[in-house]
Amino acid sequence: MAVKTNYVKKGKNGKEYHYYRLSVTLPDGKEKEFTGKSKKEAEAKRDRYLDGIKAGLAMDYDKVTLKNLMHQWLFEVLLMSDKVKPATFDRYEGLYRNYVRDSELGGLAVSGIKSIQIQRYYNGLYENEKPTSTIKNIHKVLRYFFNYAYSADFVLKNPCRKVNIPGDATEIEDEEIDPFSDEEVKRIIANLNEHIEMQFLLSLGTGLRVGELLALTKKDIDLKNKVVKINKNLKKIKDIKKDGSYKYKMIVQPPKTKRSKREVPIPSKLIAPLQKYILNQKKKYFANGLPFTDDNVLFTTKSCKYIDAGNQLKTFKRVLKRADVPYRKFHNVRHTYATKLFETEVPLVTVSRLLGHANIQITANTYTHVMPKIKEAAVDNLNYMFS
Repeated sequence: MAVKTNYVKKGKNGKEYHYYRLSVTLPDGKEKEFTGKSKKEAEAKRDRYLDGIKAGLAMDYDKVTLKNLMHQWLFEVLLMSDKVKPATFDRYEGLYRNYVRDSELGGLAVSGIKSIQIQRYYNGLYENEKPTSTIKNIHKVLRYFFNYAYSADFVLKNPCRKVNIPGDATEIEDEEIDPFSDEEVKRIIANLNEHIEMQFLLSLGTGLRVGELLALTKKDIDLKNKVVKINKNLKKIKDIKKDGSYKYKMIVQPPKTKRSKREVPIPSKLIAPLQKYILNQKKKYFANGLPFTDDNVLFTTKSCKYIDAGNQLKTFKRVLKRADVPYRKFHNVRHTYATKLFETEVPLVTVSRLLGHANIQITANTYTHVMPKIKEAAVDNLNYMFS
């Protein structure tokens, strides 16, 4: 039995292709065509589309691909609002560009994406040895995007809701915890130069994150009360345009969480070196023809500009080489601070507050290498009952 068709289209090879074509008038008065290899197939496409419209979806929901709508959402919704920080937008755009845009999901119609397709995509990433932490970040931004797609009537529900993240759910996202030993700290201090000396000493004595350290201003250092006030973070981001072009820029933004905003005591032995450093910094500003006020950045380049964390790391790497200390990131100075606090039996909750962690569980999960010693010391406190 011949399949009923009413439309012929010639391919590039000159071959004729037969289709069935029909059209309907939409609520907005426009005509929309549906084609299929048979009348039944064309009618099925029409019915599915009209069911979507009746359910409240946008008129063009069947044509919008994931990569196109997600691009619009990033640059026309998020970028133009105050819902996300610039650094967060930079991270979202990077995840979209590197993992979504050209993936097997990118060219699919948003309205037709199912949970199982997202699940298979994540499983594929995991099988190709992408870290669970990366897959979690992709899932986070996709879930956020599909919430928008739902509110804008492109999908009837968020397909990310029933998707599982493959891999170990307890995977630690941070780099390996490898604190410096006391002997290594001595060798590092002996090989510091003026460009990084006070950065290292202050980080070692307060546990500040790199971005927190490089964002400090003069007024954040309270020498009288011996505390450093953490209320901002320096970040290098891509300033991305809609056409994909970008340039890097340094921005100062509020801390990630409420707990990150804090005051941390400064060790007494650092007060005199800090006073001397601030005086030298004042001279540096004057040498560049700039005033020195409470709002001036504490750690700067020779021309009194923000220090790029990448350049700071290069300087630190050279220090470690001179000191004959195995390479670790500057962030491990913070880990050294925390580990030394634990070794002197500072309570977990106190260390957590000093580090600015969002909750105590993050601290416990991060410093699992010292948790057994803490538990053992706590239990030893009960020995008096058995004497």
